[in-house]
This record gives sequence, structure tokens and C-alpha cells, in this order.
Amino acid sequence: MAKSMIPAAKPIVGDEERAAVDAVLVSGMLAQGAEVASFEEEFSAELTPGATSIAVNSGTSALHLGLLAAGIGPGDEVIVPSFTFAATGNSVAITGASPVFADIELDTFCLDPDSVRAAVTERTKAIMPVHLYGHPANMDELSKIAEEHGLMIFEDAAQAHGASLHGTKVGTFGTFGAFSLYPTKNMTSGEGGMVTATDPEFVRMIQLLRNQGMLTQYQNEVVGLNNRMTNIHAAIGRVQLRKIAGWTKARQENAAFLNANLEGVVTPPVMDGAVHVYHQYTIRIEGSDGAERDRFATALREEYMVGCGVYYPIPNHRLPSLAPYAPNLELPVTETAAKEVLSLPVHPSLTQDDLDRIVEAVNETAKAGA
Repeated sequence: MAKSMIPAAKPIVGDEERAAVDAVLVSGMLAQGAEVASFEEEFSAELTPGATSIAVNSGTSALHLGLLAAGIGPGDEVIVPSFTFAATGNSVAITGASPVFADIELDTFCLDPDSVRAAVTERTKAIMPVHLYGHPANMDELSKIAEEHGLMIFEDAAQAHGASLHGTKVGTFGTFGAFSLYPTKNMTSGEGGMVTATDPEFVRMIQLLRNQGMLTQYQNEVVGLNNRMTNIHAAIGRVQLRKIAGWTKARQENAAFLNANLEGVVTPPVMDGAVHVYHQYTIRIEGSDGAERDRFATALREEYMVGCGVYYPIPNHRLPSLAPYAPNLELPVTETAAKEVLSLPVHPSLTQDDLDRIVEAVNETAKAGA
């Protein structure tokens, strides 16, 4: 019997989500309303205690509105990693400010504090770490740098729902946090995002900006956007929120199994005091020139039917869209990671047979390439 493909990622949507959507459709209240408000309260209680959550229509919108509310604009610089999805740099650029790319630490794939410190200029207004793959960035050191230079901290927590460092949840360290609720994330609302913040005036500004600059209909206080979340999406998110703790535990258990059994590759370490939520379980094919990693990925897919992904093969500072912000920039660790990384499935839908197949596929492929 032919083996079926083990998907690299798999959104989990069941009868409860469908029933929640149907209830909203029956109500006729489809746009932003009571479901969104409830989702915001429940998101804060579950994932960002002490912070207020503001629902928007995407993770990119969450970043963009957070930057606007913080006053970031033309002439400003925000330090970001190059090793991430382009939305991080895009959100800075779209405000008219300049993303300044810094290098990463190879163990965590998150911003290297030494590289960040070297990138600070008189125009720097903030540092925007990405808690990549679900591992928290080194917030202790990054916060020290921010304090030394009078900078703000903005957290791109798009992939890190529930991750923490020394007991503090991501999304609560800085001026704001931004989460994505895209279908492949650890939880979804179909599409959507969440801004988290503690300052009441900042929260109010986000609420204004997402809704044409108004809290009361037709009383537009600032120039705003239409970045609202619908009740339909919030209804899905509320159901998913009740399941994320169990899903996160399953991801961590699956990752622990792979850590214990994979051979011939570098498995992802976890920083002391960090809780990793494994949006991606990312190994390294050490010493790969990129082509070798790609051959490894092809073997997993075609010979073993194991889905996998490369996040991200082209660093942001090499992309045509963002390269103009970083002429002649060299980020050696970022370049190494882009050639070596390969993400394997650890999603909660995996069976023990699936995990055994993944281990066999990786170990045999690594052995064949040795």
C-alpha cells in the first residue's frame, strides 16, 4: 500500500469551529462586534496576561498598526532580523521608516544582541525581535540594549503563541506585540492578527487606526485604516484558543521525540528559561551550501513522503524588495542559516507511525549523504 504524504503543516478545523461560524452567520452580525470583543479578552487571558489584545485582519496589519501607533515614520530606523518572513521588514518600510537588518544567533535563529548593538544609530527608534519558529528571542539582552539607548521594543510574535522566557509570555515585553492567526500558525482564525499592549493610550490608538480612526461611528479622530477582524473569524479563533494548550503540549512532545531520535543533523536547542512552542521544528544540515539541503528536502518528500519546508531560503536583505535598505550588507550567520535550515512536521495531527517515518526518513537521508 502506497504511503500518503505527511504534511509539513496542517490546520486543524473541526465541528466546533464550523458550528461557531454558523452561529455567527445565523445571527446576521458578521462584521466586527461581540465575538471580536470576546476573542480579544480570551486571547489576553490565555496568552498575554496583563496586556490588552486588539484584533485585526492579519499579522502584518498588527505589525503595521503597532508601528504607526508608536509614531514610527519617515527618517526613523527599526532594527529587525533579516532571517524571517518579509512581513517584518515590510511593515517597517510601509510606514516610510527604514528596516535595519541585524544578524541572528544560530542556535535560536533569533536576533543576535551584539549585532543589534552594532546596528544602533542616532536614527534608531526601536528594536523588533522575531520570536522565530516559536522560540523566544533573547529579550534579556535586547531589553538592556533598548534601555541603554532609549529605544522601544516591538515584538513580532507571529509564530510564538504561548512561548515564554523566564515565565514572561512573549507579546508582553515591549511597547507592543504582534501575533498572526494565519491558517498554518499554531492556532488560526482563518485570517487575522492580534496586537497586544499594556498602555491604555496606545491600545486606544490601535483601536482607532484599525477602524478608520473612529471608536464611535462617524466621529473620526485620526486618519485610519480598515484593518478590522470580522465576527466570523473571531468565532473560529475563540474555539481554537480553547485547544491551543493541548496542541502546544503535543507539538512539544513530538519535538522531544525527534530530538531524542534524529541522527546526522543538528536539532534545535532551547535557551535556558525559554519555552519553545514549535511553530516550526527546524533542523540544520550542517555545512550545507543550500543545494545539499535542497537535495535532502527532495529526498524526504519524494522517497519517504515526508513533507518539509525551508523557512527562509532568501534572507530579507537579499530580496529585491528590501535589498535597497541594506546595500553591501554582510550577515554571515543569517546566510549560513538560510543554506542549512529545514523544517520538519511536529503538528498535533501526527501519529506515532508518522513520527517513526520522519525519523527513518531523516536518519536514512543523512546517512546516505554522509
